[in-house]
Amino acid sequence: MRHQSRHLVRGLDGTNYLVPFVLVTSLFFLWGCAHSILDVLNKHFQETMHVSKAASAFVQAVVYGGYFLMALPAGAIIRRFGYRAGVVTGLTLYGLGSLLFIPGSQLLSFPFFLFSLFVIGCGLTCLETAANPYVTVLGAPDSAYRRINLAQSFNGLGWMVGPLLGTLFLFTGGDEGADIATPYTLIGAIVLAVACFFCFVKLPDVAAAESEEARPDEAGRSMWQHAHFVFGLVALFLYVAAQTGNNSFFINYVVEEGGFTPYVAGLMLSFGRMGFFLLGRIGGVFLMKRIDPARLLFTFALGATACMALTTAGLGMSGVVAIMLCSLFESIMFPTIFAFSLRGLGRHTKTASSYLIMTIVGGAVAPVLMGLIADHSRMQYGFLVPLLCFVYIAYYSRGFLTKRFC
Repeated sequence: MRHQSRHLVRGLDGTNYLVPFVLVTSLFFLWGCAHSILDVLNKHFQETMHVSKAASAFVQAVVYGGYFLMALPAGAIIRRFGYRAGVVTGLTLYGLGSLLFIPGSQLLSFPFFLFSLFVIGCGLTCLETAANPYVTVLGAPDSAYRRINLAQSFNGLGWMVGPLLGTLFLFTGGDEGADIATPYTLIGAIVLAVACFFCFVKLPDVAAAESEEARPDEAGRSMWQHAHFVFGLVALFLYVAAQTGNNSFFINYVVEEGGFTPYVAGLMLSFGRMGFFLLGRIGGVFLMKRIDPARLLFTFALGATACMALTTAGLGMSGVVAIMLCSLFESIMFPTIFAFSLRGLGRHTKTASSYLIMTIVGGAVAPVLMGLIADHSRMQYGFLVPLLCFVYIAYYSRGFLTKRFC
């Protein structure tokens, strides 16, 4: 196992990138926490500030909207100053946005909370724009899929911790006992400390190696002439839309369909849905050693589609189990689609990754659309949105199996 780990992060020239890989992988955990705690905030603001489901979805919209606005500037920072500058910028914005929850807890202003979350979203954009493509080039091109899935496993751990942290502080003791400042103060202090650490760490600026699968004429082609990249932009947009929509209204769905309290539903989100997500991320690393990544992605997309069909049907506890199990199939999608989309882009990798990060704005669209559907009908019908997203991802992954994108 130790030998395999070293091989996973060894470049074609024999350089061992284990240390930078470990350091950057720790960042995946931090933004996993930031995203997943939003799903608890969503329900918290519905109850404490009496906003509608559609209005509470702006919690996700402002964070993911930050990705759309900040992705290209973040890419420019990374191209000009390197990966470390992108990481430090992202951590600083993330930490400052978190600390804004201290005055926010006194003002109790929903717009102010949204502004704080927008600052966090801008920071997360810088982190993801730097870290996601960076781990794909810290080793041989043929192991990029496994490498980014391994790094994203720690992101999955963050997705478990975030809802747990939010549930313990926000859904205990009633509205009066809800403490929104403490978890964000804790997060902000940790993130700013990590930012200071990265100021003194040297990260090698690794150039993206050309994949052995790349065609000879690809070096001079525009990234927009690569079908797998263009279709990958849409696939990544829809994946983030689906995952964010499922997470955003998981608590609402479990409360309405399963009859659980928000506190229990929050724990089910952390240990159930996010537990499956983490299991899928870890399992995906090992499965990709034996199964073609495209075939695995296609199979998981079909599994997610089936789960969403059951969720939309609103079958009580069967629907609750289905939406929890769906995260198992979602687990490998983001890192695998991301790696597929960057394959063979060479010198375009940094710029292309900025556009891929922009597609995370899908997380701003789906929750609002699902909230509007839920406000005018039933919550279960809102899950038609992620259902359609997974259908397209199945179509995209099949494109690699049929050699349409090769």
